[in-house]
Amino acid sequence: MTDARLAALAARLPNLRLLTDPADLEHYGRDWTRRWTPAPLAIALPADVAELQAVVRWANEQQVAIVPSGGRTGLSGGAVAANGELVLSLERMNRVLGFDGVDRTLTVQAGMTLHAVHEAAKEQGLLYPVDFAARGSCSIGGNIATNAGGIRVIRYGNTREWIAGLTVVAGNGELLQLNRGLIKNSSGYDLRQLLIGSEGTLGVVVEATLRLTDPPPPSQVMLLALPTMDALMEVFALFRSRLTLQAFEFFTDAALRHVLAHGAQRAIDGEHPYYVVTEFDSSESAQDAALAAFESGVDHGWISDGVIAQSDAQAAALWRLREGITESLAPHRPYKNDISLRISALPAFLREIQALLGREYPHFDVVWFGHIGDGNLHINVLRPDDLSDSDFIAQCEHVTKLLAETLQRHGGSISAEHGIGLVKRAYLGSTRSEAEIALMRGVRQVFDPNGLLNPGKLFV
Repeated sequence: MTDARLAALAARLPNLRLLTDPADLEHYGRDWTRRWTPAPLAIALPADVAELQAVVRWANEQQVAIVPSGGRTGLSGGAVAANGELVLSLERMNRVLGFDGVDRTLTVQAGMTLHAVHEAAKEQGLLYPVDFAARGSCSIGGNIATNAGGIRVIRYGNTREWIAGLTVVAGNGELLQLNRGLIKNSSGYDLRQLLIGSEGTLGVVVEATLRLTDPPPPSQVMLLALPTMDALMEVFALFRSRLTLQAFEFFTDAALRHVLAHGAQRAIDGEHPYYVVTEFDSSESAQDAALAAFESGVDHGWISDGVIAQSDAQAAALWRLREGITESLAPHRPYKNDISLRISALPAFLREIQALLGREYPHFDVVWFGHIGDGNLHINVLRPDDLSDSDFIAQCEHVTKLLAETLQRHGGSISAEHGIGLVKRAYLGSTRSEAEIALMRGVRQVFDPNGLLNPGKLFV
């Protein structure tokens, strides 16, 4: 606490937990990208909204930049603090604040993990349906900051569909109550929706009122092996026409190899280039429809093999083949692309991008997986052992530029659900027009006049 600015903060807020140990600075100063050396000024862990507001006001007085921090599971550098910023961690603000059984809403602090929210909703006999593999460590605040999607978007949509209200601390420390849980509200701009996906650049989400829904009906899980990438969209259309899908996820043989090496169990014999995990509402008629769809896919040459789970344990084992991919790749520190297109645009794009990646990464291990049912693909490039980190990143960024240009031609987005952060800010123009970016900058200036909230993120 030798820094005079921190001494002033500690004197103003004697009960504020402040961390300056080098191990803490490293832990809280980075996210899953691992591409920047963390160098924050300190870590502040406020216990309540008033304390957080006071920290933001102090930051404005001292002109100290702030990096809001949730679970730091992001993959775009959105939670990186590499330039002397104060990391504002909300992990102590992690409680349920209220449940309304009539409105079927759950109000929580932003530091709650997604898993804890799931459990709190379950205790009320209801469901918060946004879900993905990082549920145990990601926070609701971070989910809101990136409009997180996950594995069930095809059924339930993204995070923004489930946010009834937000409490936000703006860049000047002012507290904003946005929408207040209303279903209908046409009184001016919906600032709640503006904050969702803003990556901590407009304000710090401190509380959220979440909409809940009925638990899903019983479901069944199938794993399918496919011979070609073109078959992916044919099988998706086939199953969507005959079943009520909860999820439709794909991955490649390269992804499967990494997950199996990480401890998962093979479920289909033989080698196949593509796989799909799909989950659908279960009933006797649905099972018959699923088997009929499977047989039709085989007859058309779109499906090579498949298995349907016969128990909850087997369903979990099939899902592990998809959900374990990110964890299995983490030791390789992959370069990640997270892209999105209209589903109808996928076939043409996939053919073009396969050729691009094959040409530009002839000797690289490229791992594909993603939420094919909502047009979201994850492309993970693993560094060859004989290539330095700097050369690897340079080559990947060259390819990402080509990828962004291809996405622009097909009307896609360079970021589907991970945000722009530091990683993708150079490619924002492939998704947004100059006029849109100018408006976004203007909005940011209004919410954060001194430019202290997550500087360097989103915009170059």
